[in-house]
Amino acid sequence: MVKAEEKSSAFLYFKRSMRKNIMYIIVLGVFIYSCSTTKDRNLLATNDNQTSDTLRIANDSLEYEIIIIEPGFNAWLLTQRPRGYYSENFLETRNNLFVIEYNQRVQQPLRFDPNLYMQPINYESGIAYGYEVNYLLYNYFLFFQQQYRQRFTFARGQTF
Repeated sequence: MVKAEEKSSAFLYFKRSMRKNIMYIIVLGVFIYSCSTTKDRNLLATNDNQTSDTLRIANDSLEYEIIIIEPGFNAWLLTQRPRGYYSENFLETRNNLFVIEYNQRVQQPLRFDPNLYMQPINYESGIAYGYEVNYLLYNYFLFFQQQYRQRFTFARGQTF
């Protein structure tokens, strides 16, 4: 009779350990499934942003305009500080510094990737381009640095 009790307790122990293992397998399966579905959703959202990111801004007199054709820029711009946060003077000063450094990198194709620095930016410090053009150019430089892991001398304190 003792042997029967031993068998039944061993059988119960076996059932409990199987239940535990099955629960672990189910939890692991749900975790893997949830990670993979999120990954697919992000890829679809990224592809939508990459196909339609062309931004053209011109001031009232149509003398100056900025055209940004960069995948992901519009979505990224929505996450940045809003218009009116920076003064126009701040934006003009920063853009002037960024353009100088960018144009220097254009002239050094052996040192900097010529696929990133294809042509110089024509930006003169004495011309009033308007707030919108300066705001977009400044944010484009921030996006450019983050997207392509470039570091300009006068960058805002971001780490990549």
